[in-house]
Amino acid sequence: MKEDKHIYKYHNKTILLYHIVCPVQYRRKTITNEVSITLKNVCLEISKRYKIYFVEIGTDDDYVHFLVQSVPIISPKTIVQIKKSITAREIFKSHLEVKKFFWGGKFWTNGYYKYRRFLRE
Repeated sequence: MKEDKHIYKYHNKTILLYHIVCPVQYRRKTITNEVSITLKNVCLEISKRYKIYFVEIGTDDDYVHFLVQSVPIISPKTIVQIKKSITAREIFKSHLEVKKFFWGGKFWTNGYYKYRRFLRE
C-alpha cells in the first residue's frame, strides 16, 4: 500500500483521504485469507490505472475497511463504484467457491460508509 502523501497537480497539492467501509452482500463470512490477498492485489492494480491509492486495507470475515487517497475531481461515489465492480469481478473469477454464496451475482452490498478528510495547501 502507499503512504499518504500529497498529490501534486498544476496549481495545488492535496491530501484527500476517505475511510470507506464496504460490507459483503448478505453479510456472508466469505473473506478468507486467500480472498483478502486477492482483494489487496486487485486494489494495487486499481491504483496503477486510476488516481485512487489504497493507503490501508483492513479485512474482516464479512466487511472491508479501505483508507483511500484520491484527487478532488474523483467523487467518493465513483471511487466506490470502481473499487466494488473491479474487486467483485476479480474475486468471483479467482475464487469460484465464493460465488456459490451469492445467488444474485453481487459480492458487495449496495451501501457503504464513508468519512472524508480533506487538506489543501
